[in-house]
Amino acid sequence: ASAAASHCLLSTMQAEPVYGSVLCCLCGIQMQPNAAGICPECLKNEVDITEGIPKTSAIQWCKGCGRYLQPPAMWITAELESPQLMSLCLKRLKGLGKVKLLDASFVWTEPHSKRLKVNLTVQKEVYEGTVLQQSFVVEFIVENFFCPECHRTEAKNTWQSVVQIRQKVSHKRTFFFLEQLILKYDMHQHTSNIKEFAEGLDFYFLNKVHAMKMVDFLHSVVPCRHKLSKRLVSQDLSSNMDSYKHSFSVEIAPVCRDDLVCLPKKLARSLGGVYPIGVAVKVTNAIYVIDPNTMRGTEIRTDVYFSNPFRSLWTSERLTEFMVVDSELTGATLGKYAQADVSVMKTSDMERTYQVRSHLGHLLQPGDLVLGYELETGVFNSAELDEYPNLDLPDVVLVRKTYPSRRKARRRRAWKLQRANIEEAVDDTKGISHKRRERDMEEFMRDLEDDPELRAQVNLYKDPQFRAGAGASSEGGMDTDEEEEDYPEVAVNELLDDLTI
Repeated sequence: ASAAASHCLLSTMQAEPVYGSVLCCLCGIQMQPNAAGICPECLKNEVDITEGIPKTSAIQWCKGCGRYLQPPAMWITAELESPQLMSLCLKRLKGLGKVKLLDASFVWTEPHSKRLKVNLTVQKEVYEGTVLQQSFVVEFIVENFFCPECHRTEAKNTWQSVVQIRQKVSHKRTFFFLEQLILKYDMHQHTSNIKEFAEGLDFYFLNKVHAMKMVDFLHSVVPCRHKLSKRLVSQDLSSNMDSYKHSFSVEIAPVCRDDLVCLPKKLARSLGGVYPIGVAVKVTNAIYVIDPNTMRGTEIRTDVYFSNPFRSLWTSERLTEFMVVDSELTGATLGKYAQADVSVMKTSDMERTYQVRSHLGHLLQPGDLVLGYELETGVFNSAELDEYPNLDLPDVVLVRKTYPSRRKARRRRAWKLQRANIEEAVDDTKGISHKRRERDMEEFMRDLEDDPELRAQVNLYKDPQFRAGAGASSEGGMDTDEEEEDYPEVAVNELLDDLTI
């Protein structure tokens, strides 16, 4: 046992050797021996591992768009003290690959000083078995620059490609919806300008590729078709180089939500012999039409529509208000819609009652107000309807439920929509009245409240100026407490914090 203990003690003494101390050859203090024969303090003074790494450098910042130049020709967006900006600064330092980078952090500077300071900690082996670590600060001078896109803008050569979006309808609700989708997916970030015209919008781009992306985006959200044209701007015969301006003309189908449509006979036959009269309940990259009498839904794709184009028989401007007298479900359903036999009468003429079938049975109760088309006294000028000389039209087609308190009062909403920076064209001879724009925007916001599916496609933001309990302010400035039980409200969890675009 004593022999084993002696062997264990001997092993411990061999595993932990004790070295003697030596004197530093420069300052003479005692230290542990190393290959250099110099103490750590003298080693820091004698050897500079940061030699070859510049202590000052410069980065280029575009004062037009706020982007930084990443050589050779890429301009990137980076916030102050962000990882992207740190990566850009480190790439500008030559000689950093000869040392091991341990840490990098920003040193606070005044935002207007045009200076960025980065504290670096590096490590390097200076002698065999001797590793030295040092920290130093590198100062970057931010130089004002203009990127090529901003140069073009300042030189008034503001666009190379333009996307002209047009829809031949009497309202702007489609373009309000497009504006929200464009803001949500940042499709406007490469535009140099956006102009508003009576029948649409023009988006100007500095690059044809960005314009093509916009056209592809439009094809994915609305039923449309486009044509491409180009105009020669300059030509260099010696180098065989030509410069063109490209124009993308995008035509959106003139059929909107809640429109009454009549399908052409050829199209109705190709869709399985559907009843030609229907209501457009949804418009995305296809048009969805429902027949209230049969509860049969039809999806009309973009290519099918433009092969057999048609216009709306009546639009929402022709809607008439009715009051529900009685409503009885028939049991037929289609998605969220339920068919019902409804008795209605005009609010302007309470003497006659109409018996109609509607797809709004899941919403209507006696006493409710509903908007619909009164076809009995209508005069039509439609080539599609002329194809059906013996067609029996219904007296009334109901479209959507309405709320009297909302009609009579201008409510203060707890949410708002972001708006793009759109310029009104000076050569627009028709013009867009302010009242018309406000009316169309109010209709669009009501559509968002009524339809959760439509609301899910756009971003709604909290209104910081909204005060809970303020009530609805009527046009005369009085408050009203009237409120329907099923009044559509936007939940708070659907709202985003307010942002500045």
